[in-house]
Amino acid sequence: MAGKNRGVIDLSSSLTDIWRVLSDVEREKLRSNARVLHFKKNDLIYTEGETPRDLMCLFKGKVKIYKRGVGSRNHIIRIICPVHYFGYRAYFAREPYVSSASAFEPCTVCFLPMELIEQFLRKNGNLALFFIQMLSVDLGVADHRVVSLTQKHVRGRLAETLLLLKDSYGLEEDGATINIYLAREDLANFSNMTTSNAIRTLSNFVNERIIAIDGRKIKIIDEERLIKVSRIG
Repeated sequence: MAGKNRGVIDLSSSLTDIWRVLSDVEREKLRSNARVLHFKKNDLIYTEGETPRDLMCLFKGKVKIYKRGVGSRNHIIRIICPVHYFGYRAYFAREPYVSSASAFEPCTVCFLPMELIEQFLRKNGNLALFFIQMLSVDLGVADHRVVSLTQKHVRGRLAETLLLLKDSYGLEEDGATINIYLAREDLANFSNMTTSNAIRTLSNFVNERIIAIDGRKIKIIDEERLIKVSRIG
């Protein structure tokens, strides 16, 4: 794992969801054990098969969670945006990581020891409920994506991915350009298709005046049609 220590960050404002359900004693323990690291683009944060030790919270930037599939092709499971927690499921399952995480762009990540979090959970019902809710939401999203990526045609899968990116990261000041720049390979891996299919489908969307493309920037021109393509698959 690459990463450099970063200056002190106010955890009370950065970890608000967890902070508000902790006692003063728990907050002090968390503050003294937290590590905040800065990662460069493409730096590994954790790797498949590694033993999980930390709960991670993304403070700044974007992180991609991916799994190596058939033919050594990476499949992007999801892209994390601030301020979201990740990396904790494997610890609760008492198993190694089944995926890898890397910095999609320069990012800042807070590491919290899972052993300490587990100690808190055994005594703090509100914190336990917080994690149950997080896991439940993540499971629901995963179930939806599995159905979409296996049953929809390439047009529907790519349309859904573009809408998901728009909902997750928002739009630039023009109110139309998705606020994340993806290489065609990453877009394909996120949509469970080949890079050539992703390029061809994007070109079709451009010709149909659904989107416009400027390098890695994707501008949504007709969101209603994009939603319709995503819905009908």
